[in-house]
Amino acid sequence: MLRSITRFLRDEEGATAIEYGIIAGLMAIVLVAAFSKTTGIGLALTNMFTAIAGKLPSTL
Repeated sequence: MLRSITRFLRDEEGATAIEYGIIAGLMAIVLVAAFSKTTGIGLALTNMFTAIAGKLPSTL
């Protein structure tokens, strides 16, 4: 029993998957913040598309 617990504590197989999950979660947070409509790239894209839409002729 003690041997199996020791082996379990030394096993690092699942650590890589957890690390990749943490990295993916942090990247998602950064991307959401960067592409937000109120800051960063998202604000620049919103302003650019609004300017383009204002220059297009209205067909309705």
